[in-house]
Amino acid sequence: MHHAIKHLRQVEIDNADLDARLLIQWATGFRLLALISHPEKPVSLQQCDRLNAALQRRISGEPVHRIIGKRDFYGLNFILSPDTLEPRPDTEILVDLALPFLQFCATIKSFVSCLDMGTGSGVIVIALLSNVPQLHAVAVDIAKGALATTQTNAKRLGVANRLTVCESNWFEAVNGRFDLIISNPPYIAHDDIAGLDISVRRFDPLRALDGGMDGLDFYRALAADSKPYLYPSGKIAVEIGIGQKNDVTKIFAQHNYSLEETKNDLSSIDRALMFVPNGQ
Repeated sequence: MHHAIKHLRQVEIDNADLDARLLIQWATGFRLLALISHPEKPVSLQQCDRLNAALQRRISGEPVHRIIGKRDFYGLNFILSPDTLEPRPDTEILVDLALPFLQFCATIKSFVSCLDMGTGSGVIVIALLSNVPQLHAVAVDIAKGALATTQTNAKRLGVANRLTVCESNWFEAVNGRFDLIISNPPYIAHDDIAGLDISVRRFDPLRALDGGMDGLDFYRALAADSKPYLYPSGKIAVEIGIGQKNDVTKIFAQHNYSLEETKNDLSSIDRALMFVPNGQ
């Protein structure tokens, strides 16, 4: 373990100690407690080769969870794929915002519905399904690979019987109405993509990042086209980027939605917004 930590520290990898432990666990199958109590525990040649290859990938800038192929989100362990954005802890704030509303719906009806737009690896909708047994959901993405990853995660986590995946360019192939529409859309302004960290630029799919010239294209589409798919008592929950709250609120106001609730992340930055149709 000391060897792995030393290599990552030499190239100033953030969280070198944690990354080394994660990669060693992945490469060797050792449990964390065994690594801590026996840091000099010998490994096989095959395990050593696997670890060294992983360390080189991390040194080249590839995120540790991309190498491992899994990441925890909302207390659940998810499979990642090249077709999907690596889930960030900030996105758990969106789940925190939406969950109480869905739990309330479950107290007054036996069938609660949710539409997840741009589902990626399915972390948002699967976290919600795992916490609301009455919830049934449709997960939408334009990428076949993303939907395949969502299906894999839903099966692994025991909610596949309540989740339908839908290949669609936004609402084009969507049918029905929902209690909640939720989305973590691409919200990076096009010209800002080049300035992102290499771990994001090289390893997250561009379509999951690029929100158009001002980063707001997908909010415009969601606000403009969502009404036919939302029950009158329904709500829309979205994640936003830094400094986007006012602009996103104005976009939804233009389509007769009111901002009901804002939830901040751990840095006190506005991170998730809940909208309701005017007249509720």
